[in-house]
Amino acid sequence: MTADLLLGLQWGDEGKGKIVDVLTSKYDIIARFQGGPNAGHTLEFDGIKHVLRTIPSGIFHKKSINIIGNGVVMDPVVFQKEIEGLQKFDIDVQSRLLISRKAHLILPTHRLLDAASEASKGKAKIGSTLKGIGPTYMDKTGRNGLRIGDIELADFKERYNTLAEKHIDMIKFYDVDLQYNLAEMEAEFFAAVEELKKLTFIDSEFYLNQALKEGKSILAEGAQGSLLDIDFGTYPFVTSSTTTAAGACTGLGIAPNKVKDVFGIFKAYTTRVGSGPFPTELFDEIGETMAKVGNEFGSVTGRARRCGWLDLVALKYAVEVNGVTALYMMKGDVLSGFDTLKVCTAYSYKGEEIDHLPYNIEAENVQPIYVEKKGWKQDLTGLTSYDKLPDELKEYIEFIEEYVGVPIKVISVGPDRKQTIMK
Repeated sequence: MTADLLLGLQWGDEGKGKIVDVLTSKYDIIARFQGGPNAGHTLEFDGIKHVLRTIPSGIFHKKSINIIGNGVVMDPVVFQKEIEGLQKFDIDVQSRLLISRKAHLILPTHRLLDAASEASKGKAKIGSTLKGIGPTYMDKTGRNGLRIGDIELADFKERYNTLAEKHIDMIKFYDVDLQYNLAEMEAEFFAAVEELKKLTFIDSEFYLNQALKEGKSILAEGAQGSLLDIDFGTYPFVTSSTTTAAGACTGLGIAPNKVKDVFGIFKAYTTRVGSGPFPTELFDEIGETMAKVGNEFGSVTGRARRCGWLDLVALKYAVEVNGVTALYMMKGDVLSGFDTLKVCTAYSYKGEEIDHLPYNIEAENVQPIYVEKKGWKQDLTGLTSYDKLPDELKEYIEFIEEYVGVPIKVISVGPDRKQTIMK
């Protein structure tokens, strides 16, 4: 059996949670392969909005097993609050959720380090979510980190103290006025660790490969988006993990030849949270309308998302880097009402026209070159079939497919799981 991947193709917030929820019934296992509580996967059904941070988006389905893979970083405190949020819906988390022993732990001092580092940058801030993600991945690559499996060891507290003391010394180095009560933070942390112990820890790479041998189907769920990838994103305004398809192999222990389909999620327009270059960003009334109609606020941070026209140069780049086999277009309904839509099909890069993503896409180097498409007025939110979509939207979809060379299989026309059209 093979595994399929689902990931974002822009700067995150594409709507991956909803699509995982829609697809879950087709899979035995949903496995999250990277990122941490900086991600916010939003699902909406039965009139209720759910935001998951670390737990895979298949948790609402009784028949699926959900796995937090080794590539994920976990904050026990945030995780415990996430569990508590699910309890009122009578979800049997203990039987449906498994955690890799190799997943790394976010310590309270990781969050403090994150805050101190960002504060020290002044105007050069990279837009960190301040969840401790970066410092945790730094400890992982620096071979200092603590993992879920360490919780089971007799000397866990000693290991924690050694690393926390090192972090406190590092915080002093930044020389910023950071107010905190570490004793209080640690009490909350260790209480959450005790709750974490009630769940099942597994050697996830063995579990997943055994599942493949038994013919079980796996959907690997990514967080953030491809343009935030540590290697292929708009560095340094990126996250600290591999958000592209390669991250599913390293984040779960699944070999590349076991991967079949790669589902790429993108919005019908483009958004970005925090700092970093954004060639098609809009600073006018159109951008404000997109933000308002699309409810463009971060599900975890609450920060307003920057909005702009669809960037096909960046989208094609992400499609190629990930080997995408099918595209899912989200929020087509948000574009209803615009007389004209613009689509970026090339860049003017240092005076030369190019159709690929260059090393640097800062505004002083890159200006978008647009093609205009006719908009549509029809409200899409109640539509249930592709045939009923306005012709202008169909033309928009076909234009995207032709440019990137990959078919769009799903069009989302609203936040609810039912507002999903299969093409």
